Amino acid sequence: MSEGGKVAFQGAHGSFSYEACLALRPWNQPQGYESFARAIAAVASGECECGLIPVENSIVGLLPDPNRLIAEHGLKVVAEAWRPMRQMLMAIPGAKLADLKTVESHPVALSQCRNNIAALGLKALEAYDTAGAAEVVAEAGDITRAAIGPAVAAEIYNLKILRPDMQDAADNRTRFVVVER
Repeated sequence: MSEGGKVAFQGAHGSFSYEACLALRPWNQPQGYESFARAIAAVASGECECGLIPVENSIVGLLPDPNRLIAEHGLKVVAEAWRPMRQMLMAIPGAKLADLKTVESHPVALSQCRNNIAALGLKALEAYDTAGAAEVVAEAGDITRAAIGPAVAAEIYNLKILRPDMQDAADNRTRFVVVER
């Protein structure tokens, strides 16, 4: 494997998968895709040297789509790592918990925070990605909308963390695998 090639991940800059790429594949250039299907296809086609894909979460269990797509494309798993998932509730500067009506994030992230979302009385809205949800909330400028995602997304999109550790279990972790053709 040559150094400096692209590593495919699902999501936007600031997502958990993006963070995993920086931590686990610092010699590769992270290349984000909106869907698992597109990220995995980029590896299968040779567009990217490898992919870093989440396949299991300690709260949610196995993630069916990425596991199915990796098998369908005949990719081989060459490495794996469990990473902590600390979910932050974030909104635009000036927003308060009492202002919030909705929270947006990737469906898996919302599942990891289901009890805490319900306790706050928020309506959960699915987005393609945690960081993508943060970007949309930031652009909307609406104090009633929040996102759930990693702290780096709040930093990138200039959002304020209203509540850290929204995940329902303190030991929330996700298993990422490195896949190649």
